[in-house]
Amino acid sequence: MNMDLDGLLARLRNEPGHPALIGLEEAVFRRIATLPQVSAASQLRLGAVAAFGAVLLGIASNGFTPPAEASVTLSPFGPSNPLAPSTLLAGPQ
Repeated sequence: MNMDLDGLLARLRNEPGHPALIGLEEAVFRRIATLPQVSAASQLRLGAVAAFGAVLLGIASNGFTPPAEASVTLSPFGPSNPLAPSTLLAGPQ
């Protein structure tokens, strides 16, 4: 298999264009032009509904989470450090 990409691209550049590609761009633009257009009012209405839905989803997802518990602050010189070597070596008392 030929892996020389520059050579393959040079060969492709010298090839004549496929006849089915002639007029393809105009046909695509004609089909896009025939699509129904959405009015600005309906776009604004859809955007407002989407924003309102996003706010409701944010409120709902925040309302069903359990409250966060306070975390234990670890300090190297604190008296109640559960990871201090003295508490780890002594074991449960």
